[in-house]
Amino acid sequence: MKRISNVFWITVVLVAAAVAYGVIAPKSFEDVTSNMQEFITSTFGWYYLILVTVIVIFCVFLIFSPMGTIRLGKPDEKPEYTKGTWFAMLFSAGMGIGLVFWGAAEPLSHFMAPPLAEGGTNQANKEALRYTFFHWGIHAWGIYAIVALALAYYKFRKDEPGLISATLRPIFGNKVDGILGTIIDVLAVFATVVGVATTLGFGAAQINGGLSYLFDIPNNFTVQFIIIAIVTVLFMISAWSGLSKGIKYLSNTNMVLAIGLFILVFFIGPTLLILNMFTDTIGAYIQNIAAMSFRIAPLNEEHRSWINGWTIFYWAWWISWSPFVGIFIARVSRGRTIREFLIGVLLLPALVSFLWFAAFGTSAIEVQRAGTDLTQFATEEVLFAVFNSFEWSTILSVVAITLIGTFFITSADSATFVLGMQTTYGSLTPPNYVKLTWGIAQSTVALILLYSGGLQALQNALIVAALPFSIIMALMMVSLYKSLNHEKKELGLYIKPKPRKRTEAHEKV
Repeated sequence: MKRISNVFWITVVLVAAAVAYGVIAPKSFEDVTSNMQEFITSTFGWYYLILVTVIVIFCVFLIFSPMGTIRLGKPDEKPEYTKGTWFAMLFSAGMGIGLVFWGAAEPLSHFMAPPLAEGGTNQANKEALRYTFFHWGIHAWGIYAIVALALAYYKFRKDEPGLISATLRPIFGNKVDGILGTIIDVLAVFATVVGVATTLGFGAAQINGGLSYLFDIPNNFTVQFIIIAIVTVLFMISAWSGLSKGIKYLSNTNMVLAIGLFILVFFIGPTLLILNMFTDTIGAYIQNIAAMSFRIAPLNEEHRSWINGWTIFYWAWWISWSPFVGIFIARVSRGRTIREFLIGVLLLPALVSFLWFAAFGTSAIEVQRAGTDLTQFATEEVLFAVFNSFEWSTILSVVAITLIGTFFITSADSATFVLGMQTTYGSLTPPNYVKLTWGIAQSTVALILLYSGGLQALQNALIVAALPFSIIMALMMVSLYKSLNHEKKELGLYIKPKPRKRTEAHEKV
């Protein structure tokens, strides 16, 4: 039997307490999380913006630094996967329920209520895509990259266990093996549970929204409960069996469905406008990235409220998901140099997200401008209302619902493994009952959040859970820089430039 760490028992108790509170007093639970969310965003909004921007700057620094030549593995170790396979895995990691859920809804929301411009104007159209790119671009992937990089470096190069606490050994020494390390890993696991549960909640809400729009099935908590229950059984069967072929099949299905849905929307929708908006927005994104990164609107309450509801929410979402996604990225990146790793992780998934939002966001805004009021629909129904204006609308909607379902299953399945690994001293084969426990915990938290306050409760919980782990991320950067700088000085062979070949002219001289 694999050893169960104290992290498992402590986090299970914390999750059980939160679930019990949500069941017994849902209104009180919603009020408490709402008040905590409001306090954190109003008090620490500046901190989130600075931290995430510093993470991006640190990643760029490592790309151009001599430290970028250090390998995530032993000195002569080659990458475990080919570039093509690795890129495909990064693409898979970059796709998820979030992109499907927000693909049309977020740009449309920004178009109607933009951060700066007047709603419904051409300027609002540009701002809508620019800020969507900002929220899903290199800042998001910088957060994932720094956690993945630290885990991969200490696991594959320093032979540390695959635990978040192990990445802080250069700062705290052997204290990470004691109570301090337990606290760090509990925070990481709890943030992961809330982050994954929130995403599952979004997925259940959108599946319900699609079924409601297509077949007039009620859009309520009861239906969402049934959806989550069915999907939980499916992903727990997969997690219990441990059949890698099944997981691989679902992952490949995700990619095929996502690419197919994108191609259909791209060609059925306003193709030329999609290409033009994508190109224009890339330029505007690069040109305004510094201003957007630090925009806090201290003297404008309306603008500040927009930042709290969107930018701060997203930064918290990515932070809470970073242990889960970070471990996945770390596992498939063994043998790559830090420079190659960061260029791939920062740029490729961001580019995929930009293409996705250009297609779905531009299509949604054009439908709105053509006279169909999409704002009358719930957030989870917007995508299907957009499809209703296209040819093959039913096919598009069915593909989208299927895609959300497969993303739901694979994300939850993978998360049970990651949580099991984090609570069994980094074991690569956690016991099935541990994975079963975390699978039920994720689904239960998602249900409680939906029950106590719907999507708003999901957002509140994310922001609250992400704050403590954000401190750990800051420490991970310090720890990683300390180790890399020491290695740079100690092992000069990794940072020396390649000697230039001597020519005949040199020989004659």
